[in-house]
Amino acid sequence: MSSKRGGFIRAWQKSVRKKQAAVKKRAKSIFAAMSVAHVDDADNYATAAAGQGGGELYHSEQVLPNGEFYAGQWSGGIPQGQGKYLWADGCMYVGEWCRGKPTGKGKFFWPTGATYEGEFKNGFMDGKGTYMGPSGETYRGLWVMNMEHGQGMKSYDTGDYYEGVWRRGLPDGHGKYQWHNGNYYIGQWRNGKLYGNGTMIWANGNRYDGFWEDGFPKGNGTYRWEDGSFYVGVWSKDPKEQSGTYYPSGPASGNLDWNPQVVFNMEMQDCVICHDEKISDLPSQKVLPWPGADGLQMWRMPMDGDAVARRPRKKSVDGRLSASDLNGTMNVDSAGSEVSQGEGIPTEDYEARLAAARKLLRIRPPKGQGETISKGHRNYELMLNLQLGIRHAVGRPAPPTKSFDLKPSYFDPKEKVWTRFPPEGSKHTPPHTSNEFKWKDYCPVVFRTLRQLFKVDAGDYMISLCGNGALRELSSPGKSGSFFYLTSDDRYMIKTVRKTEVKVLIRMLPSYYNHMRNFEDTMVTKFFGLHCVKSTGPVQKKVRFIIMGNLFCSKYVFHRRFDLKGSSLGRITDKPESEIDATTTLKDLDLNFVFRLQKKCLQDFCSQVDRDCDFLEQERIMDYSLLVSLHFRDISYENDSEIGEARPMATALHTPRGLILFPSLFSFFLTCAYQGCPAQTNPRLGINVPAKAELTVRRSDCDNQLVGELTGEIYDVIMTFGIIDILQDYDISKKLEHAYKSFQYDPTSISAVDPKQYSRRFRDFILRVFIDDS
Repeated sequence: MSSKRGGFIRAWQKSVRKKQAAVKKRAKSIFAAMSVAHVDDADNYATAAAGQGGGELYHSEQVLPNGEFYAGQWSGGIPQGQGKYLWADGCMYVGEWCRGKPTGKGKFFWPTGATYEGEFKNGFMDGKGTYMGPSGETYRGLWVMNMEHGQGMKSYDTGDYYEGVWRRGLPDGHGKYQWHNGNYYIGQWRNGKLYGNGTMIWANGNRYDGFWEDGFPKGNGTYRWEDGSFYVGVWSKDPKEQSGTYYPSGPASGNLDWNPQVVFNMEMQDCVICHDEKISDLPSQKVLPWPGADGLQMWRMPMDGDAVARRPRKKSVDGRLSASDLNGTMNVDSAGSEVSQGEGIPTEDYEARLAAARKLLRIRPPKGQGETISKGHRNYELMLNLQLGIRHAVGRPAPPTKSFDLKPSYFDPKEKVWTRFPPEGSKHTPPHTSNEFKWKDYCPVVFRTLRQLFKVDAGDYMISLCGNGALRELSSPGKSGSFFYLTSDDRYMIKTVRKTEVKVLIRMLPSYYNHMRNFEDTMVTKFFGLHCVKSTGPVQKKVRFIIMGNLFCSKYVFHRRFDLKGSSLGRITDKPESEIDATTTLKDLDLNFVFRLQKKCLQDFCSQVDRDCDFLEQERIMDYSLLVSLHFRDISYENDSEIGEARPMATALHTPRGLILFPSLFSFFLTCAYQGCPAQTNPRLGINVPAKAELTVRRSDCDNQLVGELTGEIYDVIMTFGIIDILQDYDISKKLEHAYKSFQYDPTSISAVDPKQYSRRFRDFILRVFIDDS
């Protein structure tokens, strides 16, 4: 099939070269016969541009003065609908057009024999598509502006293949690389290299499990032989930095020394990563001889003589490139005005959006959160029952836990204890003023052991929940309809849950316990108890609830909080800017920052996000989110106003063109002050983390752009973050929700998706929002 197509293109090229001179001489007569606008006629340009919006749609075949050819649907002087375009160099596009540019589904053919079939957007390969190179390499997956970006699989002409996450044209994220010789690697990547936690398995059965850096083992790792022997230690290409111990499979005898450099010098020689072949003559670079979709500016490549100022290229944080990244010049908008920073945002629009983003930095004094539950409150009796039950559950004598290794029977769903609380009291319960109720403890031994694992003192826990201070009731920030109660010291939060959520937690409790035990720095919500209150009146209502830690309990006052999922549908607050305060939970499309962490902290964060997401994916959990809270260190108050405004750091000064100026000596001292002295102890991951927040602005033409463009305006902040809402599995209701919403909206934008897809999307988004501060 490819040979036939190649023959057709060569014949067509030959015919074009012969007839091109004659076509140019007879252009006027030919155009008059075929009703084609002359591309050098300025008046016809204006007429064509005026008709772009609502011209009549009809089929047209057009031979252009340069010998190129278009056949297809035409409206308002430009292609609109289905059409085919043949360039003089042999390239051809067949597919959908919108406003004169390839947009929608289509195919692009190169004279070399390469092809792309899939989705286009404004002339770029963008969306799902398949590229087949001239030498046989094939990529199937997601694209963003001519680059592999997202989930995809690529097979190389050598027989190797990679399947996993791509970013800006390179493997970046979690993926698997299989070599033609049988070796394969599964784990983390960065910029096309093995980087992070991963496993390499050779064809001979040997394997390495551990950490990688720049394509080689680096850090803690274990190398195992097929016979069962293994080597454990710290790995490095520098022999001076490596250390470890060799353990034979049988009785220790003979020489137990083994040099890990064998892996670097021999084993890794058979694991060379194939380099991607660069695609030349991209579809978006092809000259199209009619007005662009946004005005009379020609959509063309710049010539060397163009008097257009060259600008440094800059990528947006979400991985998309502006048109100037591809053309190497500054963009021009529909009015011919200059575009800021090569970001595709007109200067005036950029400044307006920057001013709007700054409005969200106005800080109002935090108010007391929640309504105190006092006598006469509708839930006063429920609060008394909760406190009575918790006091009984925590204070009940129990044998000391000698080990954190719990019996499987402790996790049994039937492992629950019912206790009756009559008003007059009983042998095991005190008298009280509330109505009679029953109290249930789910898996009491497991949760008691979890509290020990989390280093929670039983006395302090009981005082926080059952002391003299009353609970405070919070309004539900989500759609579940759950009630939230906060202890008077802000340390713990009580949340009412549905029966389905209880079943999910009990089902995943063994895995949850092991995950909490194995990863001390996990960001997954910490649960301290699972209980149920059942009234014994005419209406025997059951209230199930969990007790968990409060992420906002800190010595710092948090000024902003974000609930981030990585989806866009409905992910914006409905509050006006004047009503947003420190207790407002903002969402993905409200996010106007990226967060810069120090390199070590970012590495730990990325590794833990991967571990936590792997755990949630294995348990078929979705709809979780990363709750982020920000404390701005520098807030100014002017004119005796109670409303302050966060001020950017002196080391990052914003200019109207978005540049960053670093006063060298002053910057050095402030950077040292920010990082702290070398002896400073590292804060616990996710709790009171020093960081920098860089302000971003979104494009006006991208309503669902999750991560905006960098502005260079940086704020000094303290952050706390954790993964919450982990009790929603992908049940039949969520599957139906996904199917229903997929008919109306982009399936990738909705929250209810398969846990595997949810995990990939969540990781990709979070790791674009948190970046290296270097």
